Amino acid sequence: MLHVYYDSEDTLTLNLSQMQTLYNYCAEPIKTHTYRLHMVTWNVATAEPPEDVTSLLQLDVQPPTDLYVIGLQEVNSTPVRFISDLVVDDSWSHMFMDTLAPRGFIKVTSVRMQGLLLLVFAKQIHLPFIRNIQTTYTRTGIFGYWGNKGGVSMRFSFYGHTLCFLNCHLSAHMNYALERVDEFEHILETQDFDISDTPHVLDHEVVFCFGDLNFRIADHGLHFLRSSINSGRVNLLWGKDQLTMMKQKEAFLQEFEEGPLNFKPTYKFDRNSNTYDTSGKKRKPAWTDRILWRIKPQTPPSEDDDKAVISTDDGQDEFPILVTQDKYDSDMNYGISDHKPVIATFSVELRKCFDTLVVHVSPVGVWSADQDALLNYTVQEDFMSSTWDWIGLYKVGFKSACDYETFVWVREKELPETNELIQISVEKDDIPLLGGQYVLGYYSTNMQSIIGLSSNFQILESKRAVMEGLVPENMNGLNK
Repeated sequence: MLHVYYDSEDTLTLNLSQMQTLYNYCAEPIKTHTYRLHMVTWNVATAEPPEDVTSLLQLDVQPPTDLYVIGLQEVNSTPVRFISDLVVDDSWSHMFMDTLAPRGFIKVTSVRMQGLLLLVFAKQIHLPFIRNIQTTYTRTGIFGYWGNKGGVSMRFSFYGHTLCFLNCHLSAHMNYALERVDEFEHILETQDFDISDTPHVLDHEVVFCFGDLNFRIADHGLHFLRSSINSGRVNLLWGKDQLTMMKQKEAFLQEFEEGPLNFKPTYKFDRNSNTYDTSGKKRKPAWTDRILWRIKPQTPPSEDDDKAVISTDDGQDEFPILVTQDKYDSDMNYGISDHKPVIATFSVELRKCFDTLVVHVSPVGVWSADQDALLNYTVQEDFMSSTWDWIGLYKVGFKSACDYETFVWVREKELPETNELIQISVEKDDIPLLGGQYVLGYYSTNMQSIIGLSSNFQILESKRAVMEGLVPENMNGLNK
């Protein structure tokens, strides 16, 4: 760390060594990394998932995606359906997991409030660096007692940078623009997290707010709206977009950014078509479905700070996180709902605050179901561990932290010291008979995430499997 001191007359004093250190620091380029974020917001109007979401997720885009964030509104939440979804994942979650898992994306976590659903997926390589995951929700329907409207949010740190994602469904109808602003502000102010440095949504370095915000296009008649859309002159409608107009009046909205609305309004369509509402109500088209983001404003230094310590320590002079929107568009390929999904892709550039695993875990020797196996783990960084932490055995291509083949508890009595090597046995009866590519993951109960992953390793096919002629369809009596 470089300390710069001031003498009694506020004169800067540096020795030769300090000057050289300062010069080297300023001359050395800051090493940053860029990650790709793919976001989707979609009011699915209680419909079941489509068979193919390739277009929605842009699975083969280059450069490849690192994080998927998917916010849905109006997921089927009838009482019977909602109760069943509490026991097992809903059909939309299953569809996204089944699609993304084979491509190496694991569900980080999800949060649901009636019809609002928020899902986050990450490449396997990033999992141990997504920490301190927390979720919450706010009801705004029926004076705050009903969850058909409101917001669900998820926060975590990504390589040490704090991110928050907020999926909202605000009040409908043309004349409720002020109510929508009030609801949005209420959600931002009242949602809180049990994290000391980011207790509220707007405390995070980057906040993404999205969903069916329900803002409409004011004043223009239906004929003008449709003719502007059909002629490709949607820019004529921007000035009367309620959210755009509200941003001119509300200071907190001015902190949020949004890309240009160069796509057709996403509401309201006849189902299974690209035709705007032809029912008797003939609702006006509108950009109800939006994706906004906010970078936390930097607090200017006080006068006292000007005469304080100047530091080159990485923790003090952190490279700011930079967010660039690469795409903002709707996907007209889907007709199951009266809304079209909206997609946004971002490049997120940051300087990693750390790149070392909290826990190092690895298999010992050769693994097969013919004998008990061993694994080692070492805590490389102090953290709030728990006797409820566990190490899971995952088949490569697993869907979530709970999608393990088997697991073992960490040491039950005394928690390990930093850099202490701990060895645990895994019983042979818990090891897959047919083998394959697997990975070990250390799950932290307090952090609600996998904080250590081994390299992929091969489990050998057991001799018993060969002798008994077992095949995947009848292995252990399970249909896999």
